[in-house]
Amino acid sequence: MAQISKEYAEALFALACEEGKETEFLTALEEIGRIFEDQPDYAELLAAPGISLGERLAAVEAAFAEIAPEYVVSWLQLLCEKGRIGYFPTCVKEYRALLAAKEAVITARVSSAVPLTEEEAKALKQKLEKISGQTVLLDRTVDPSLMGGVVVEMNGRVMDGSLRRRLRAVKEVMEQ
Repeated sequence: MAQISKEYAEALFALACEEGKETEFLTALEEIGRIFEDQPDYAELLAAPGISLGERLAAVEAAFAEIAPEYVVSWLQLLCEKGRIGYFPTCVKEYRALLAAKEAVITARVSSAVPLTEEEAKALKQKLEKISGQTVLLDRTVDPSLMGGVVVEMNGRVMDGSLRRRLRAVKEVMEQ
């Protein structure tokens, strides 16, 4: 059940990211969730095999087209179509977790041979945010042993662009 919910949530989240409407989609999902909580019979109606699929899909359209983006409505219809409407609450929970992870602020430890200028720090921050897809805070230190360049530690990865590493690589090639 958890894996199915996660897959549906990831699909909707990917669409939300493409549209740049992650928060808007979550707001719509939460509103729909409140409606389902206030009227539990409605979710049961959408899962009822005795009601034709066309009628259930039309009911979703009629009920939610005014309060939710088109992609969210289509996603709800897909849940109905595949008999997964009962997974809705856990899908919303998974979606919420994806959004929280995306909006999380991460810290990148940056070591440089000389202090970075504000322009350099800003450009590096933007590049790291583009790579990670998250908001990045820079924790800057100066390490003269690097001789030049920078070393960035972020999310368990080390990106070593130091002159020391490059010289070591040249030395290794020459020793072969």
